[in-house]
Amino acid sequence: MTDLELTALVKKVSQEYFGKPFIHQAYFNSRLKTTGGRFHLRDRNIDINPKIYQDFGKEELVGVIKHELCHYHLYNDGLPAQHKDRAFKILLQQVGGSRFSPIKSSIHNKTYHIYECANCKHIYHRVKKINTRRYVCGKCHGKLKYIKDITILS
Repeated sequence: MTDLELTALVKKVSQEYFGKPFIHQAYFNSRLKTTGGRFHLRDRNIDINPKIYQDFGKEELVGVIKHELCHYHLYNDGLPAQHKDRAFKILLQQVGGSRFSPIKSSIHNKTYHIYECANCKHIYHRVKKINTRRYVCGKCHGKLKYIKDITILS
């Protein structure tokens, strides 16, 4: 699906479920990792994570579009449009949009890098790699050496 097809789908969903036109643009944004979509207040465009369509299909994509359109239409009408607001929750329930992104539940792997102090043998687990020439042990100021990286399934 291209960005033009996505914009056409968003316009169709907006007219069908909200009875209002969507006059801005919708784009796929591959930089979105854990969220399904994003509504931009400044230009009023909508970004959609392409993994929603690729991994979960069109039905889930329409749910995310409804969610972002709730933000869009409430904001355009001057009403509160945040997740915590009552108007947002009611409108989302009326149109049957997705409350949460399915992507968060599909992310399971987390990689940790293991370092060991050469002096005191203290073990450090880090999500990001560190420069062992720059950083030292926090306990004894000894040199750190890289051991391995492990992947945790959760």
